[in-house]
Amino acid sequence: MKIVPLTAAHWPAASAIYAEGIATGTATFATDVPGWADWDSGHLPTCRLVAVDDDGQTVRGWAALSPVSGRCVYAGVAEVSVYVAAAARGRGVGRALLAALVRESEDNGLWTLQAGIFPENVASVRLHETAGFRLVGRRERIGQLRGQWRDTLLLERRSAVVGVEPEPCEQTAACR
Repeated sequence: MKIVPLTAAHWPAASAIYAEGIATGTATFATDVPGWADWDSGHLPTCRLVAVDDDGQTVRGWAALSPVSGRCVYAGVAEVSVYVAAAARGRGVGRALLAALVRESEDNGLWTLQAGIFPENVASVRLHETAGFRLVGRRERIGQLRGQWRDTLLLERRSAVVGVEPEPCEQTAACR
């Protein structure tokens, strides 16, 4: 397995994996898979990864970051998405993707990663905790999915190398 940058060419396979996650009802509030243009505009231009088989063709999972806010004070904070194909779960794909995503996020100046996870998605909670995320709290009845109120757990990972020393907002890349 190799981890490579996610491109538009990967989107048909990655979107099929996303559709599998949506179908579980425990992976996301999303109910439809967006087209590439909408997905692309909602995610950071960096920190987009796919796990592919050694042949470089078969996509086994993907990970990407979305901004949490347009305000420059939050320029170093992003929301994590990690999706693994049903046939590839339990094989270390999610662990490899999340570890690579953490490294790439730090290479791109991000200091905090956050994840909102349904409490019943125990595998995802464990995956994030293994990658250094900590439980911040439970957001009760935060949104509705298919007519039902749902809670999410908020997990975050603070970088030990980025943002250790405060930097005035106007000096960060996002505020220039």
